[in-house]
Amino acid sequence: MLQICHAGNCLLACRRCRKYPQNSRVIINVMRTRIASAIALLSAVILTAQAQQVTPRIAYVYPAGGCRGATFQAVVAGQFLEGTANVLLSGDGIEARVIEHTRPLSVEQAIMLQPKFEELRKKKAAAAGSRTTGAWTAEDEKTLVEMSRKLELFIPKAQINQSIVENVIIEVSIAADAEPGARELRLRGPAGLTNPLVFCVGQLPEFSRPPAKTYRQPKDGKGPKVVPPPSEMSVTLPATVNGQIMPGAANQFRFRARQGQRLVFATSARALIPFLSDASPGWFQAMLALRDAQGKEMAFTEENHVQPDPVAYFQVPKDGDYALEIHDSLYRGREDFVYRITMGETPFVKSIFPLGGPAGAQTTVELNGWNLPQNRLTMDAKGKSPGTVPVAVRKGDLISNRVPFTVSTLPEYLEREPNNTVANAQPVTVPVIVNGRFDRAGDADVFRFEGRAGQEIVAEVVARRLGSPVDSVLKLTDANGNQIAMNDDFEDRGSDLNTHHADSFLRATLPATGTYYVHLRDTQQNGGPDYGYRLRLSRPDPDFELRIVPSGISGRRSATVPITVYALRKEGFTSGIALALRNAPAGFNLSGGRVPAGCDSVRLTLTLPTTTRRGPPESLCLEGCATMHGRELIRAAVPAEDVMQAFKYHHLVPTQDFKVAVMGRGQTAGPMRLLGDSPMRIPVGGMVRVRFDTSAASLPEKLQLELSDPPPGIGIQSSSVSTGSIEIVIECDATVAKAGLQGNLIVNAFEPGFPVISKEKTRGVARRVPLATFPAVAFDVVTSAP
Repeated sequence: MLQICHAGNCLLACRRCRKYPQNSRVIINVMRTRIASAIALLSAVILTAQAQQVTPRIAYVYPAGGCRGATFQAVVAGQFLEGTANVLLSGDGIEARVIEHTRPLSVEQAIMLQPKFEELRKKKAAAAGSRTTGAWTAEDEKTLVEMSRKLELFIPKAQINQSIVENVIIEVSIAADAEPGARELRLRGPAGLTNPLVFCVGQLPEFSRPPAKTYRQPKDGKGPKVVPPPSEMSVTLPATVNGQIMPGAANQFRFRARQGQRLVFATSARALIPFLSDASPGWFQAMLALRDAQGKEMAFTEENHVQPDPVAYFQVPKDGDYALEIHDSLYRGREDFVYRITMGETPFVKSIFPLGGPAGAQTTVELNGWNLPQNRLTMDAKGKSPGTVPVAVRKGDLISNRVPFTVSTLPEYLEREPNNTVANAQPVTVPVIVNGRFDRAGDADVFRFEGRAGQEIVAEVVARRLGSPVDSVLKLTDANGNQIAMNDDFEDRGSDLNTHHADSFLRATLPATGTYYVHLRDTQQNGGPDYGYRLRLSRPDPDFELRIVPSGISGRRSATVPITVYALRKEGFTSGIALALRNAPAGFNLSGGRVPAGCDSVRLTLTLPTTTRRGPPESLCLEGCATMHGRELIRAAVPAEDVMQAFKYHHLVPTQDFKVAVMGRGQTAGPMRLLGDSPMRIPVGGMVRVRFDTSAASLPEKLQLELSDPPPGIGIQSSSVSTGSIEIVIECDATVAKAGLQGNLIVNAFEPGFPVISKEKTRGVARRVPLATFPAVAFDVVTSAP
């Protein structure tokens, strides 16, 4: 029963006196209301703190796919996954449910559990030699099994990577008519949405090796022991095999094949997990070797052209038993070194030519590969917008791999041989796209065009970005052979899965009217049917792409969540970009929706609705609109994850959807609103006041406010809290911030912390509790006060 001090202002009973006033019931009701409000605020604080400080992450799923029509279990490993309730899979025809969550014991937990476990084991042994009924019960057996299972998960220093310390066991069911291909898998729990992982719907029977680590309690009782799975597995072709590579290990799959079979072994490893943050070169570099029954190596490959995931092609010389071996190039390994290999006489497209075609027209495409039902197909680009579309062929019930085909609005022509020198250069008229190919080793192509003095020209090669092995080098010369510009490699930030940006790009201003030559070759002098390219000659085409990070966010109702938008500017595009949600459900509000002119990124905020939506998370679309040289450009933002490679490098890895989960039950605080104009104008060396309506936010009176990652020279000078609003004074340091600076300011609110109390003394460091994020405020630094 709640006891209230007679003074009426103490939550606990006063130990000095046990007196209660006659109106104690009224006081109790009042205090209950206060406590309820405090609990509601505390709950909001805790959940807000969790959302800001603990982000659930998943590192791998194994197996990373399954066959249509199958139901099976998979392991999803990650961090901060406790309480996971839902599995989210993109696309139709596939669903999954959570079975259990496991986490290895800590050292302290294992130390406390081990004596109890030993005591139960001795009791069981004693009961086995006793004739007394009931000496060992079913409940004792259940407890022993549960303790054993927990201890099996604990091996000191075995799980040194905290990013894969937790496991969520899921059951996946794939419909027989599900569309084959890559999907995205996420988990959802109390802490919100995880990042996505690739999960594949396959077409072939599947074989999965046992998990990379299994544990058992040895008979001597001295502790758990690691039992690795067998290194070999027998399979029947065609099939898809799943496995994980551990340190120093090589996995083998034995199969029987007939003479004359044309077998394809296509690996997916980096396609599943593009980058590893704590491994060099930053991904699982798989290598394949094919051996006969005597162990003789029949084929070996470590890449597919220049793609890290290897593909082996093997025409069987005679009937017999064979083995496919896979291992890491440096014999590294870990649980997240996950792979899938399709094995059999499956259709596989190695390359196409040409690599693209004009919009609104049909293009005859030459196919090069194995087990293909035809060597040509017609790509119909009528009604298609410029961009990249996938090409695949069907053979019976099987669909081949997909390769990219680019659709363009410029005139397109095929390269014509001979055109190896200036003397026989192929004439072209700018603007143009030339679809060419280095047919043989040492081949080079030269193109001739007429230009005007002062004319700006762009020459761009697109090959590696479309899967071609070409490593181009590009040179522009005048009629006398004088070099005007040259380029080997050019980094395209929109192609962040490429770690070797081998395509060339140059931009130059022609010095005089006359004839010019574009020289193109492969830096390694390689050539063949797979060495296709697209060469664009045109004036500069300013444009941009957008990436939104992260690809999934979570928050309580009415919460404001920061996001980052990156602008990938191309060919001199410098304009500002207006950002907005497209066809978003009611209640979602974007603040700070602009990328200032010349800026490559901006942080803005998304305020969530005041009501919780049942069912799956919302899929939102953000787009940017800009004007350049009188032309309006509208581009959709591509969701992406900021992923680290090899301890250092960062990549924006595209995903399929931008997901938003609105969480929380019961009453919650409302959103905050900016009062006043945006963008606010901050004078150099001066100050500006910005006010927020907080009447619906239920914030405490005492707050600590802090700018989140502000630009140098911009800071909070003071703040004041009044009923229903907060006023913040922003100051600009004239020695650091200069006129013309633009961006967004995001304010975080914290509840002042209390000193951490230990048994010895009270430490002076206080822990702050994050409360809320304010909507982003756009700002311009100006020379004088508004």
